[in-house]
Amino acid sequence: MNITDFIDFSFVDVIDILLVAFLLFYLYKLVRGTVAINIFIGIVIIYLIWKLTDVLNMDVLSNLLGKFISVGFFALIVVFQQEIRKFLLLIGSTNFTNRRNVVRYFKFLNQRSQSTKLNLTVLIDSCFNMSKSKTGAIIVLQRSNSLDFTLNENNLTQINLNPQILETIFFKNSPLHDGAILIENNTIVATRVILPLSDRAQVPSHYGLRHRAALGISEKTDALVIVISEQTGKVVYVKNGTFIDIDTPEALRELLIQDLGE
Repeated sequence: MNITDFIDFSFVDVIDILLVAFLLFYLYKLVRGTVAINIFIGIVIIYLIWKLTDVLNMDVLSNLLGKFISVGFFALIVVFQQEIRKFLLLIGSTNFTNRRNVVRYFKFLNQRSQSTKLNLTVLIDSCFNMSKSKTGAIIVLQRSNSLDFTLNENNLTQINLNPQILETIFFKNSPLHDGAILIENNTIVATRVILPLSDRAQVPSHYGLRHRAALGISEKTDALVIVISEQTGKVVYVKNGTFIDIDTPEALRELLIQDLGE
């Protein structure tokens, strides 16, 4: 009798494995670079210890860990609520199934070449020019998650990024300066975008409405946001619900290369 006689493996099983791999890949992308990945590793370690104590018949410790594991599903919902929200937003995005995005999602091994279309020099120079003149701005860089829920027929544009355009858009008397701009690759695809505000209770008092909006979109999606304060000219980089103060163009470039060239 062949060993293959014990294996019932069909085409449906292949599809099942591929879907699980696809799901795990996007879950990893959501928690990568955040404290959630450390929490996830901690949960896995507790689970492994529980199985070990069960095998060794350590009844007291095994029962305690078993009680913890039994409510683990609800604990995961609480701990990973932001990541679950991002994942559901990705699945529910209106353009998730169109051809352009399906191709982009499956070409995750070629992310570096896709991301480098953004002209970092133009973006960074414009940001620090606006910082010097204390021109308030909020710039959203789209990554994997769709941001279609922020778009409408009144804010759609197709403007190639160039050295003058960002400073012109955010000039105080410009009709487009209110709200955020959305950049995909090297194109400004929307202006005057209204972003969802963060409902986080504890936001440092020196951060204003722009920063709370940047925090909100970064909590709900994997977008990167650059905020320039109108009061201080300070440049702040926002990712995964975290503020990073930027002092030099080199620091901003390093972060952008790290996050867009991953």
